[in-house]
Amino acid sequence: MKPETSLLKNTAHINALENEAIYIFREVAAQFEKPVLLFSGGKDSITLVRLAQKAFWPAKIPFPLMHIDTGHNFPETIEFRDRLVEELGLELIVRNVQDSIDQGKVKEESGRYSSRNSLQTTTLLDAIEEFKFDACIGGARRDEEKARAKERIFSVRDDFGQWDERNQRPELFDMLNGQIELGQNVRVFPISNWTELDVWSYIEKEQIEIPSIYFAHKRKVFLRDGLIWSHSEYVFQEEDEEVLERMVRFRTVGDMSCTAAVFSEATDIESVVQEIRDSTISERGARIDDKRSEAAMEKRKQQGYF
Repeated sequence: MKPETSLLKNTAHINALENEAIYIFREVAAQFEKPVLLFSGGKDSITLVRLAQKAFWPAKIPFPLMHIDTGHNFPETIEFRDRLVEELGLELIVRNVQDSIDQGKVKEESGRYSSRNSLQTTTLLDAIEEFKFDACIGGARRDEEKARAKERIFSVRDDFGQWDERNQRPELFDMLNGQIELGQNVRVFPISNWTELDVWSYIEKEQIEIPSIYFAHKRKVFLRDGLIWSHSEYVFQEEDEEVLERMVRFRTVGDMSCTAAVFSEATDIESVVQEIRDSTISERGARIDDKRSEAAMEKRKQQGYF
């Protein structure tokens, strides 16, 4: 296939995905009273912000952003989050896992694999109840993980915030049903049909700024279980685990205790896209929290996780 033909095909593919996502955003605005966009400062939620801008242009995005902050995030991500919402004039709601710990609602984990990632669920459900949100828009994609592959674009959660993978609505011919009972809410995934490469291709096409940790940089790390862990006060480290300084980047960004890096020399979007094309390891292969069990993500989602 000629390069120009391949480029045209890829552009048409990305445009089709963009149109679908814009349609989903507009359906959310039409069918729900109090939506919110779940925002982490990662590439997927940043892509959602761009898509929401396009869906409602020239008006502002008609709902707030909300970040469930573990307190163990990468500083680069938090700095980018705050700068983005200020530049775009968006409303940002932040709710902190530390508050849930202080209130005795969840217990801080300890030990070698301790993380606050799963503790976010309680903080998230409390925030949904506090603001009475009926639709929470997230950046999950079906290609990331098998539990997410099962989920619908409009994914209904019960009045406890739980997801029942055996009781989902059909979504035929792009018909999205937002009708819910009292106490229920819906998780909405506008980029569910995108792949990691699609997201990066869109970022490249739209020239979207993203946090610097997605590109190769020198960082203090240590090796454990075949993964590259960040050296940080938030990450448990054995005395015999040697700290190294290496060129790495992050393919997926959670908090520092659950996100592994990859060795990389990719310092710009073009080289990142090529690196992803050549990779034989999935994006979620760098998520430490998914290693706890085969069904780790599915169990978290059943309990109300993103």
